[in-house]
Amino acid sequence: MSDGPSSPGSSRSRITIDIRIASAGWRKALPNPSAAIRRAVQAALKSELPKGAVTALSILLTDDAEMQQLNAGWRAKDKPTNVLSFPAESAVDPSRPPEYLGDIALGLTTCRREAKEQGKRFADHVAHLTVHGVLHLLGYDHMDEEQANAMEPREVEILAGLRIANPYQVIVKKSVARNGARKPARAKSVAKKVVVKKTVKKKVTKTTSPAARRRAA
Repeated sequence: MSDGPSSPGSSRSRITIDIRIASAGWRKALPNPSAAIRRAVQAALKSELPKGAVTALSILLTDDAEMQQLNAGWRAKDKPTNVLSFPAESAVDPSRPPEYLGDIALGLTTCRREAKEQGKRFADHVAHLTVHGVLHLLGYDHMDEEQANAMEPREVEILAGLRIANPYQVIVKKSVARNGARKPARAKSVAKKVVVKKTVKKKVTKTTSPAARRRAA
């Protein structure tokens, strides 16, 4: 089921967000999944793109079975994952975004399990993964420390604007250490690595996302 395209923002901006809900469980997990996802996408794009930007992207809200198929087919990893990003282009100049940024997919069961394990609200975790996925479409990555040091602070800043706490902050476990102090543990990595290097104002090499291939067929 698709909620269809939407063009949020001012009349000067034309950013189309197509959201397709392929798993009914998303409607039970979130009161209004389309609105929640759209809000996170808008926040991420507003922080990165200039006013008047014209672009589009699609979001797939699905189950872990489909996420495993996508992960196996595109990344040779035969297991479900939380979020996948499929950039339409391998290099993006944020001041001049392409007409189509790409596709993002979110897996319900993995997202819900991670939120529980990390002691986060499910809605907040989904917002983080959505922002994370959008930044991947814009060329951010976290394959090494330098890339992560550029990407993670942007996520934290965008989420703060949505009144969501830093998802990378230290989580304090309920278990008590021998000396009586609660043992802290850093949150697990919440988004899988998608190979898209941050490259600005260089020759653009196009890749083909699932949606782009369907449109071209």
